[in-house]
Amino acid sequence: MSDAASPAQVSPEADIVSALGARSIVLVGMMGVGKSTIGRRMAIRLKLPFVDADTEIEAAAGMTIPEIFERHGEQHFRDGEARVIARLLDGGPAVLATGGGAFMREETRNRIASKAVSIWLRADHDVIMRRVRRRADRPLLQTADPEGTVTRLLTEREPIYGKADLTIASRDVPHDRIVDECIETLHAHLCGQAAASETPADVASAVQ
Repeated sequence: MSDAASPAQVSPEADIVSALGARSIVLVGMMGVGKSTIGRRMAIRLKLPFVDADTEIEAAAGMTIPEIFERHGEQHFRDGEARVIARLLDGGPAVLATGGGAFMREETRNRIASKAVSIWLRADHDVIMRRVRRRADRPLLQTADPEGTVTRLLTEREPIYGKADLTIASRDVPHDRIVDECIETLHAHLCGQAAASETPADVASAVQ
């Protein structure tokens, strides 16, 4: 059957990609909330590249993030992180997972706001602690009181994460359920009723 005889069904995913234009989707939030896992699955659904900022930072530096922290300190890492994220945003559209502290930098937040749609994957303290205990490569948790450190970081960071465009609860349910919620929320945000009579370009400019 020809395309003319059978109107194509436009999927929510295709709507989202059209509305994004050259912009990316950026996942922000604490360590352990699932930014990389959810991001990879979302990228597959949207047929967009997936990029992990931490992986790109390690590739650019030629060393692991714990090594960067140990040899050069957190400030050096944060400066490099900001440069890498800026470069990745210029290469959109993509789904980009960022490190837990990246969104704290105002310069990076402003760049994300102008070149992406941001999603905060928000998880409770207990969920984060259960997940981060499984890995020993978290530089900020190399302290005598990791649980206290997570509590402090949540207190400091949650008001800033709240500036993201969208918020999705990250919890102990199948990953695909979280991805479904991200897709639904993105579609509502980018392709709401006002989008019906507008072109993708109009929608893209309206939500910036």
